[in-house]
Amino acid sequence: MNPRGTRVLRLDALARVEGEAALHLRVDGGTVAETRLRIYEPPRFFEALLSGRGHTEPPDITSRICGICPVAYQMSACQAIENACGVTVDGPLADLRRLLYCGEWIESHTLHIYLLHAPDFLGLADVVGLARDQRAAVERGLRLKQSGNAILEQLGGRPIHPVNVRIGGFYRTPAPRELRPLAERLRQAREDALETVRWVAAFDFPDAVYDHDLLALRDPGHYAIDSGTPAVIAARGGPRAAREFALSDFEQHVRERQVPHSTALTATLDDRRFLTGPLARYAINGQWLHPVAAEAARDAGLGDPALGAICDNPFRSIVVRAVEVVHAVEEALRIIDGYAQPPRPAVEVPPRRAVGAGATEAPRGLLYHRYALTEDGTLTGARIIPPTAQNQTAIEEDVRRAVQTRLDRDGPDADDEELTLLCERAIRNHDPCISCSAHFLDLTVERT
Repeated sequence: MNPRGTRVLRLDALARVEGEAALHLRVDGGTVAETRLRIYEPPRFFEALLSGRGHTEPPDITSRICGICPVAYQMSACQAIENACGVTVDGPLADLRRLLYCGEWIESHTLHIYLLHAPDFLGLADVVGLARDQRAAVERGLRLKQSGNAILEQLGGRPIHPVNVRIGGFYRTPAPRELRPLAERLRQAREDALETVRWVAAFDFPDAVYDHDLLALRDPGHYAIDSGTPAVIAARGGPRAAREFALSDFEQHVRERQVPHSTALTATLDDRRFLTGPLARYAINGQWLHPVAAEAARDAGLGDPALGAICDNPFRSIVVRAVEVVHAVEEALRIIDGYAQPPRPAVEVPPRRAVGAGATEAPRGLLYHRYALTEDGTLTGARIIPPTAQNQTAIEEDVRRAVQTRLDRDGPDADDEELTLLCERAIRNHDPCISCSAHFLDLTVERT
């Protein structure tokens, strides 16, 4: 290793969210000159597959985009189609959708926390090592994840790729007595969720600060999950008050572009780098966290969300995720306690010629769908902007900052293995789907 020359770190198999990715990093004379998150998975063509299909089909088709967060794709698709058709789903049906989404937040966040992210902070290679070192913690995480899966199975018909969701509502809604076992399970899960916050808050976090604009849905009175208006908080040094724009204008603000090193599109928000996901949601919606979750956040050192606290260390995103699990558990219990079975499982959604957009908060961040319909409901166009593509530029910048900070630190020089692990950790701060396969990185070092 020659810190004064050029060093290239090439992480060839950073397999990612629903696919594979790699990382290329070049250091010139102690300065990180280039960081490229290379997503090389072949295009999946879901938007093209939707063309010519009926307006009732996107919820089932797009749910197959992700096995970890299929509900997010179903909910955004339903909202976009219903928006195009001029239909609003509210009341108990909307509550059931939110309950289903809470189940996905619980299972997805818990998977990320325990199986993917926590081993980084404990110096362990993976969850197998974690189970060997802290068996009780892994068992707690699995119990918590199973609670989320139980909600998906009850409302969606099965825990992965639910089949009970349709535009306008559900194919079948449960009787209140069918939800009572879920409530009992969630009351037991509450302590596991709170213990999870305490557990991750005690980890040792590297010093780091991100510098991105933040984008999340904002739904006054509610911590945004399944609805809201896009809202933006400027990066450090800019206005901290959130500004909003209409969902119909989303593509005028969030612009995607192709970059040579990735088959995934990257995006900017009003020509600026930005971040969506838990850190953005916490900054924009923190005041509406359930009181139990807000107290957990304060005890965990995240500041007071009621006063607009912002978590600006990306490595502490694991704590914010844990707080969101507490909120999802409490929100699910609130919905179940007040649930009354609706007279019909779905409202009619007659097609019409129109364009409609929908957006919800997937565990990883804001997920946007837009569809164009003909009079008979045939889809003539589809646009899906997932959070991973939106976050790609911010992830690259966070990796650059993390490595640069390490290189600037006094003491022994960082070797390639240390830098590789640091890069993986920085990526896993943001995207559980990237994280799910990031443990088999293969590092190649070129020196000139």
